[in-house]
Amino acid sequence: MLTRTKFPVADNVAKMQTSSTLMAMQKAIEMRAAGIDVVDLGPGEPDFDTPEHIKQAAVEALRAGETKYTPTAGTRQLLAAIVDYYQRHFGARFDSSEVMATAGGKQAIFNAIVSLVNPGDEVLIPKPYWVTFPEIVVFARATPVFIETEETNFALTADQVRRAITPRTRLLIINSPSNPSGRVIPPDEFRRIMEVVAEHDLYAISDECYLQFVYPPAGAWSAATLDRTLLERLCIAGSFSKTYAMTGWRVGYAIAPREWIGAMLKVQQHSTSNPTSIAQRAAAEAFNGSQECVAAMLAEYQRRRNWLITALRDVPGFRVIEPEGAFYAFPDVRGCLRGPVRTSAELTQKLIEEAHTVVTDGAGFGAEGFIRISYATSLARLQEGVARIRRVAEKLAG
Repeated sequence: MLTRTKFPVADNVAKMQTSSTLMAMQKAIEMRAAGIDVVDLGPGEPDFDTPEHIKQAAVEALRAGETKYTPTAGTRQLLAAIVDYYQRHFGARFDSSEVMATAGGKQAIFNAIVSLVNPGDEVLIPKPYWVTFPEIVVFARATPVFIETEETNFALTADQVRRAITPRTRLLIINSPSNPSGRVIPPDEFRRIMEVVAEHDLYAISDECYLQFVYPPAGAWSAATLDRTLLERLCIAGSFSKTYAMTGWRVGYAIAPREWIGAMLKVQQHSTSNPTSIAQRAAAEAFNGSQECVAAMLAEYQRRRNWLITALRDVPGFRVIEPEGAFYAFPDVRGCLRGPVRTSAELTQKLIEEAHTVVTDGAGFGAEGFIRISYATSLARLQEGVARIRRVAEKLAG
């Protein structure tokens, strides 16, 4: 039998926090396994299946024997598909040397951060933030510096960025549409933010994981359309996971200046080598093939959003801003934090225990007093979940 000793975890890993979103997912799995009728409003993934034409492309890749290593940057077919997609949809022109495929959008962000920052550098992260942003910064031995955005209802502005910059600032991370708030930065404001970045000799990452999930009257917009002088300081991190319901395929991509891409490729060469060959063929088909599936998913998300926001505004103690994108609502629940329930974590636990409903604590996103509710689930389950939440909120308000 092995002798039990305390494992000497590396300092940078020990400082990292576990993912609150994955913890919520695990809790829902455990409850289902116990036979509990759980309403899971925690998932950060679509409830749709991967479209058939994308799955068929993977089948064809298997039959053709495309089961070997690929170049670290990705197959020529996938790189060409990414370049063509951005030209068709946004009129943006890139060379294949400015593009790389990754094992999910998360790896694109990881590669970009660790290839740029040094110990002691500061990385600006607007609140609320996707839970992984600060943890990658900590892993890279840099310092996360958070930008408060509640005064603008969680919509980042150029003035907020300017005020947060210090002599140690190296990088800004932007996420629009936002996970968890669903807020979308208007193109003109995004451009002003990047002008501040350039003015102070900084760099930025634009996480465009929810690129196509923007609700009318607004339309999808990418930072890829910025002037070349601004793009020289920007890495765009993209993913197939949300837009095409391909979370399990683990394919993402990065678009950045070729020198930055070169540094990111070094990181990837010594970590995952390349994304799965079969998944790359499927991802190429996702960008090259029919986009009707995207429009259908967006229309359904909009239908759910419209119902959910109206319903949440009737829940005692809840305040909610209508999200312009993604598939999350991010209500302010401080009106429910009274008596034995003092924090949003305690509220989420109460919802699990009493209502068998899983939501995600906003504190994990840097926003204590808020919760994230995913509407990447059926309208019927949303309605049941909100009815359960309302019953708990009414008790707290009473």
